[in-house]
Amino acid sequence: MMWKRIKIFLLDTKWYFLIGLACVALVVWAYQAVDKLLPNARNYLGSLLPFQLIMGVVNAAVFVLLYWTVLNGGFSRLSNSRLRVKSTETNIRFEDVIGLENAKMEAKEIVELIRDRTKIKKMGGAIIRGLLMIGPPGCGKTMLAKAIATECQVPFLSISGSEFVEVFVGVGASRVRNLFRKARRLADVYGSCIIFIDELDVIGRGRVFTASGGGEETNSTQNQLLAEMDGLKSRSSNILVIGATNAMEDVLDKALLRPGRFDRHLFVHPPHYEERRDLFKYLLAKVEHDPSINMEILGKRTIAKSGADIENIVKEAVLIAARSKRSIINHSDLADAMERIELGSKSGLRLIESERHQVACHESGHLVANFLLHPTHGVFKASIIPRRNVLGYVQHHPEEERYMENRDMLLADIKVNLAGSAAEKLKLGQAGSGTMDDLKKATQQAHRMVWQMGMGKTKLIGDYTTVQQNQISEEFRNKLNYDTESILSDCMAEVEECLKKNLPVLDQFISELMAKDELHYDEIERIFEFHNIKKPLSSPKN
Repeated sequence: MMWKRIKIFLLDTKWYFLIGLACVALVVWAYQAVDKLLPNARNYLGSLLPFQLIMGVVNAAVFVLLYWTVLNGGFSRLSNSRLRVKSTETNIRFEDVIGLENAKMEAKEIVELIRDRTKIKKMGGAIIRGLLMIGPPGCGKTMLAKAIATECQVPFLSISGSEFVEVFVGVGASRVRNLFRKARRLADVYGSCIIFIDELDVIGRGRVFTASGGGEETNSTQNQLLAEMDGLKSRSSNILVIGATNAMEDVLDKALLRPGRFDRHLFVHPPHYEERRDLFKYLLAKVEHDPSINMEILGKRTIAKSGADIENIVKEAVLIAARSKRSIINHSDLADAMERIELGSKSGLRLIESERHQVACHESGHLVANFLLHPTHGVFKASIIPRRNVLGYVQHHPEEERYMENRDMLLADIKVNLAGSAAEKLKLGQAGSGTMDDLKKATQQAHRMVWQMGMGKTKLIGDYTTVQQNQISEEFRNKLNYDTESILSDCMAEVEECLKKNLPVLDQFISELMAKDELHYDEIERIFEFHNIKKPLSSPKN
């Protein structure tokens, strides 16, 4: 290992050694030449030497100052074409990557391919040139790339795609050349090297060409990347390029996706229920926490959350516990952390008693309708404490992962949105302005069901939002609008009937919210159990 580092040092500094040797040779030659002069001439040159040294130092200082200014943004950063990339020491194993089991299986295959590259070459094959990771932000693409480098025990160069973008033509291409030059040098010493380019879509989007044959600055950068990965460059260096993007494949240029470039695609999805539960266990094991925390509920409550989101929740919970002068975090801290991240901190608004009562009626309506009428969602918390731009809220999430919704589920969403308005009318005789956002969501949902999904009473099939409105007759639009209004009115009638039928439990939720401001999962369950009400077990099939 030491010899490898010495070899890299010599390769990086060979020009400095040559320049130093040349300077020493000049000094020796100058000394020998002066020694042959007459004494008067030597004295004359000796008197000029201090002044020449001072002027040389001043000139060098001015040059260095101007050069440093150019490299750090001065003069429009015209000369800043060199990219400074440092090899990152990675110490992340696959067991440190919690969840992402499917992605890790494919990543382990890549590790084996890199380890067995000699055997593959003997068989006449070639290792993969590029790996493209696609997935939402915060799902672990960077961590997975580091784990691949650690498992392979090869250098890891990490950079963002935005660092290649520059106003001046040719700068991005120069940076790509510098990056691959360093990677090839490391690969020659260590046998292989991994380049990780985050935000690949910045320089990898489909190229745009003008009528004159030119193009955008990113075109030259991408062309250089294509040449480095395949084509004009040699395949002798074992360099694996890992690109990560939040965009879909069709956004990237087709030349990047062909075999020989990014010839392996890895889709990184948000963690599912078991993976989220294991993530909480892994992260909470690093901090002091109450052992009675229910990991099952936390896993259900964080559907669609990424690994970064879950890590942020735990960090925020630690801060909340510290502010409360407690040494361990409990379930309430985690719930507060989720609310703080999703809805913001408590706003401190002081509502008058009549407004608090109206908000309590509104949120209780949402709560009861969600519990009794929504087949897939569970209620985790209800609150009438104002946060950000809401005066109250009910936290409800799917109790299990679902990637499709049918008509019953879509109608249930509409019913829950209308329940706040229905409860206000039932208890107060009229609804307030706080129902506007709920009505907007319900109307949009009903409109999509009819106009795009063919779920209206008249069974008109088609996505009519893709058709210009002047091509649809007025009679046909009236039918579609009638179907939309029918969905809303039928849902409202069912919600009103449900709330009237369960008026005692609605009243108790209102009084409990008025007294406590917030109700948690276990408290909500106890109230329903007290009234001998159970959530319907029937769940619609997709």
